[in-house]
Amino acid sequence: MNSAFRCLGLVARRSYNSNVSATSSLSLFNRIRPSIPSTPRLTPYSIPSHQFHTSRPVQATLSQVMRGARKPIKRKTKSPALDRCFQRKGVVSNIAVRKPKKPNSAQRKIAKVKLTNGNHVLAYIPGEGHNLQEHSVVLLRGGRTQDCPGVRYKVVRGALDFGGVAGRKSSRSKYGVKKPKTT
Repeated sequence: MNSAFRCLGLVARRSYNSNVSATSSLSLFNRIRPSIPSTPRLTPYSIPSHQFHTSRPVQATLSQVMRGARKPIKRKTKSPALDRCFQRKGVVSNIAVRKPKKPNSAQRKIAKVKLTNGNHVLAYIPGEGHNLQEHSVVLLRGGRTQDCPGVRYKVVRGALDFGGVAGRKSSRSKYGVKKPKTT
């Protein structure tokens, strides 16, 4: 006990009655150092009333199942403008150049396209160089461009009015290029 008081700069005075000196030094200790917490007291307010879980419960109870607790999780589509189609035809209404998000630095080519279902979307033009202009008819597929916010579609190269990349040797199928003839 005295060693703890010595650490804090308090020395208990010796008297003939050791109990009196210990209690008086303890009250002195509490007056000088009230901010040192003792063991935490559990009160009804310190215990949270309900737990917050980050994950779903493992299994539903029988009464929950009978009430219809198990419902399939509805997954949101990442390309809603295509209306559950793989690809959609559209007409280019605008061609623009955008800068990508923070760590990257480039000039990303973007086309604003009006689809056959009436939706207007932004689509990324992949590859080096393009022959797109206003009123070109293009084919769109899903697939977002990670560093361009709001661009969730890509224009298919080599389909309809959109030509393939000139002089492409590798990954030709992604850029609409035929196999070069070897003679």
